[in-house]
Amino acid sequence: MKDHPDHLAGAWSELVATARRTAADGLVVGTSGNVSVRVKDLILVTPSGVPYDRLGPSDITGVDLEGRPIIGRLRPTSELPLHLAVYRHTPATAIVHTHAPHATAVSTLVPELPPIHYMAAALGGPVRVAPYALYGSDELAAHMLDALRDRTAALLQNHGTIAYGDDLAQALDRTAQLEWMCRVWLTAVSVPGHTPSLLSPAQLDAAGERLRGYGQHGHAPA
Repeated sequence: MKDHPDHLAGAWSELVATARRTAADGLVVGTSGNVSVRVKDLILVTPSGVPYDRLGPSDITGVDLEGRPIIGRLRPTSELPLHLAVYRHTPATAIVHTHAPHATAVSTLVPELPPIHYMAAALGGPVRVAPYALYGSDELAAHMLDALRDRTAALLQNHGTIAYGDDLAQALDRTAQLEWMCRVWLTAVSVPGHTPSLLSPAQLDAAGERLRGYGQHGHAPA
């Protein structure tokens, strides 16, 4: 890492810490999922097939917006097309992709996560499910972009989640919020003889307005 500027070293360190957090929080298993962060026109991204606990400063992996290798000796994640598509078409500066279990289960059941909680407003509205396509494919990236329209997170059918933000902390928080909402919905619909109440578009809009002014720096409510 001594050959790279301090700001890249710091960004890589935070990326690795975020990737390890996805594993520790049960959002991924093994080497599934991936994390990236944009530093100007450079995309730092987790490498393919390397356990997060083995990543160190010398494993920094970076590509340009066309996916061409710029930094590092390791091959980038096989889901690089997903990350590049988000960076090209949204204001994202950080992305977290996981195989979170509750979210993945929901992706197999419905075309959109029902609005079970007002935190859906923090993601732009009810979270859509992108139709299935082979992982790492341009087709999957195209489906994902459609599902992300006016949203900051989406479900990928029979696959997992994608969420972006202004930084890694926000992208990870949005991922965690999505997984939690999926767990709540699955729990609610599993109760025999009961149908969960859902929020109306007007209720979500009102929650979204209030969330925009919440907290010290716009963080999600406790």
